[in-house]
Amino acid sequence: MRSARAVWLLAVVPFLAAAADGEKVGPPDLFTFASGALPLAFGVTGQATPIGFEQALDLIDGNTVKASVLTQAAPDAGAWFLYELPAPTTFTRLAVPEVHETPSAFQTFFREVVVAGSSVGPDAGFEVLGRATLSAHGKKGLETSLTLTPEQPAVRWVRVELSGGLDVREAKSTFHFSELVGEGTQAEAPRAEGFNGGYRLKNDSLDLQQDGPVVTGCFDGEGTLHGTVSGPMLRARGVATRTKVVSLWVLQRTVAGVLRGVRSTNGAPFRVVELSSATLGPKEKCPAPPAKKVSCGAVLHGVRFGYDTAKVLPDSEPLLERLAAGLRDDGSPKAIIEGHTSSEGAEQYNLELSRRRAEAVVAELVKRGLDAKQLTAVGRGEATPLASNADEVGRSLNRRVEVRCER
Repeated sequence: MRSARAVWLLAVVPFLAAAADGEKVGPPDLFTFASGALPLAFGVTGQATPIGFEQALDLIDGNTVKASVLTQAAPDAGAWFLYELPAPTTFTRLAVPEVHETPSAFQTFFREVVVAGSSVGPDAGFEVLGRATLSAHGKKGLETSLTLTPEQPAVRWVRVELSGGLDVREAKSTFHFSELVGEGTQAEAPRAEGFNGGYRLKNDSLDLQQDGPVVTGCFDGEGTLHGTVSGPMLRARGVATRTKVVSLWVLQRTVAGVLRGVRSTNGAPFRVVELSSATLGPKEKCPAPPAKKVSCGAVLHGVRFGYDTAKVLPDSEPLLERLAAGLRDDGSPKAIIEGHTSSEGAEQYNLELSRRRAEAVVAELVKRGLDAKQLTAVGRGEATPLASNADEVGRSLNRRVEVRCER
């Protein structure tokens, strides 16, 4: 009788890192932090150095470059990660891209991957969704699909277990992993609330006020912050008062009131932050409630579109209402609505898509009473990114709508 491992078949196929001219990119990855997957817990099995939130994010950051998960790990050591999804999700494909060994006797890539899901809760009801025994890819641009169990359930919690190494040669090794990709269907996630009050982590501090889809505030005691909330995610941009240095955040709020996510300052790579609720000192808090109007100069991540289309999704309506009211109050003679994309796909395709999305926003504003003659739609494509396109956090920040006014 063959072992259980032997009956799981693998499929190794090319993946779409970028499309050719005129082609669309592959389906969206629903299992990324930027799309709402939130690490809840993590740990090691066997003998290995402890892991943390950073390793949990590495598995779902949308970057296929391999990262160290375990260090000083025994051959039988493993790692497990528990994630919460923003809404019930049915996976039609799970995959691991870029399985490559490092030419070192002290490093290896994980061999066994088991993914389980639950619709009950984070502590119960888990069923295996898929698994794979990996082998090294012979060239770049390949990924291994996990074999899925029949009749995939809709799940809210996902547990990922990694174990074994492709080529373990030493008593203590570093175990690498690239990414777990999840494609499928997902229900619409409600907009998160509660981005209010003070938060702090060492030298990082945030003083936030949420009003529907809009968040304003101060950071580090010297800058103003503006952001928008869509689903569980807050995406915000801040400018330091004294230096004018820009910081970017992508954050989720846990049920315990902790802000988990990443921050980039002055174009530096994103770093992990976990800010706990805190009573802020006078120098950290906003001196006065910041303006919550959405108008000229706005950078909006909460205007959402259907995948690879210019169709404005219904959950964008509250933000569009705020934008229409803000532009009406400002009375600017002309407003330019700019569409921006990330870099997946062909440059010309993205330019056209961004133009169509800007036109869709203009049409929504006209429906809300603004004069079409005072609005201009412009597509910028991928030409002016806010962040690196190397991972999904940066790409999600680059997909945006900006508003520029002429006085």
